[in-house]
Order: sequence, then structure tokens, then C-alpha cells
Amino acid sequence: MNIQSIDGWEEYELLDSGDGQRLERFGKYTIVRPDPQAIWRPIQHKSLWADADAVFERVTSTKGKWNFKRKMPEQWLVKYKDLSLWARLTPFKHTGIFPEQAAQWDWIKERIETGKKPANILNLFGYTGGATLAAAAAGAKVTHIDASRPAIGWSRENQAASKLENKPIRWIIDDALKFTAREARRGAQYDGIIMDPPVYGHGPEGEPWDFNKDLPKLLQNCSLILSGNPLFILINAYAISSSALMLQNVLEDYVKDLGGNIEVGELAIKEKNTSRLLSTGIYGRWSR
Repeated sequence: MNIQSIDGWEEYELLDSGDGQRLERFGKYTIVRPDPQAIWRPIQHKSLWADADAVFERVTSTKGKWNFKRKMPEQWLVKYKDLSLWARLTPFKHTGIFPEQAAQWDWIKERIETGKKPANILNLFGYTGGATLAAAAAGAKVTHIDASRPAIGWSRENQAASKLENKPIRWIIDDALKFTAREARRGAQYDGIIMDPPVYGHGPEGEPWDFNKDLPKLLQNCSLILSGNPLFILINAYAISSSALMLQNVLEDYVKDLGGNIEVGELAIKEKNTSRLLSTGIYGRWSR
């Protein structure tokens, strides 16, 4: 089991965590938002928390509102290496940027660059496009799938902000299971597949998604659209009751004949000025 951690970008830091919350800096703004697993004690002084620009207040089990100490823009740019991403405060506590994924973006970039061939990449449940843009910046052709029209729009804004408008990216609003099944019938092939499936969700036409029921079906579809010499498969998972060993076992069902290696573990963010790690999810990835 591995832990892939990131201890902050130049424009992102986990300043502290504890008492069911995390204190973060995105660019020049600091925010406080819930994190149910952070049941330990905060380290930093209360005054640092009290000075946050915005604090998320839970209203229902899925939504809430932001309380502002000072005026903030509706969106602002946060940079990671050669990528520029728009941060926004949503009613679901998210900002559209998942900082821990920077470790995966670097891994994707390395796989593509060392693959020494033009790569065709599929990104399923692509949301605001961080992985898509990392792959495109590395020279890949990318197909980005998401069920949400607003998320696709946000991704395209990130593409423009990162000055990657001329990169070959297809933006498609679709259901992941339906799309991969059609691609299999069409004989499409991809050298790398990225997926970031939720625990539960719905496609653009209300198609239900259940992680435990549907992930094996999705991987079966994906196994049919891998190229003859594929580079990688990457799965991220959040807020599920299974360990990363589940991802290893299910990946083995579909890649055992391909050779290569499977790596599984946790994604984490390292707090500023401490050795403490905040786990943010699990991952499984196969590569040659």
C-alpha cells in the first residue's frame, strides 16, 4: 500500500485540519470547509482559523452555504506548474480543484511522455478537467466525458486559462457506461484511461450510477477499448467504504493478461509545517 501525498503547491496549502474541518489556502484566499474524518485536534492557533476569508456551513446533508468574512470574487485562478484552474466556492463545499490530484497529474504526464508514442487518452467523470489538461499538456489527444454540462463548461474555461485551446481535446456530455459501450462497438481504442467515479450519481439522462455495482461493468467496457499496447489505467475513488485493496482486486480481473504493474494506495495532502497527512481518497493504477 502506498501513500501519494502532496505538501502544497506554490498556490495551494493545507494550513491545518481538525475538529471535523480543514483550513486551506487557494491562491490568496483561505477557506474553512468540513472534513468528517479530521477528528483529531487542530495544531494552529484559533486566530488563524478565525481569519479565514470564507467558512462553509452545512445546511443539508449534501448542500450548504458560504459565510464570508471579507469580499471574495466569484472565481479566481489557482496555478499548478503549467496549469491554471478556476476556483469557485460551490454549494457542495467543493472549489472545483482537488489539490491531491496533482500527484496523479504528474504521474499521467510522466506515463505519456515516457510512452514515446502519440497517446489517445480517455478521461471518464472528468469534472473540471485537471487530469484532461495534464494529459493534453503532455502531448496526448484526450476525450473528456462528464454528465454535467456546467462541469464541461468549467473545464473548457480551465483549458483557455491554461492556454491549451489548440490541444486536441474532445469535450462530451455523456454517461460513462453508455459511452464506453458505444466505443467498444465502434472499435475505438485508447492508450490510457482515467476515471474518477462517484459513489452514486446520474448520467445526463438520469442514468443511475452505483460504484460497487457499476465499476466492474465500466472496467469490462474499458478492457475492450484499450489499444494493443496501452500505457495505463487510473482509478480514483472517494468516500467509499472499501479499501484500496478492492481496486487492486478488481483491476486484476481486467489487466492480468497485459503484464505491467498494479499500484494501489491512498491520496493525501501534507499539512504546512507539520508531518501530518490528511487522506482524501484511494486510488488504483496499472501501467507498463
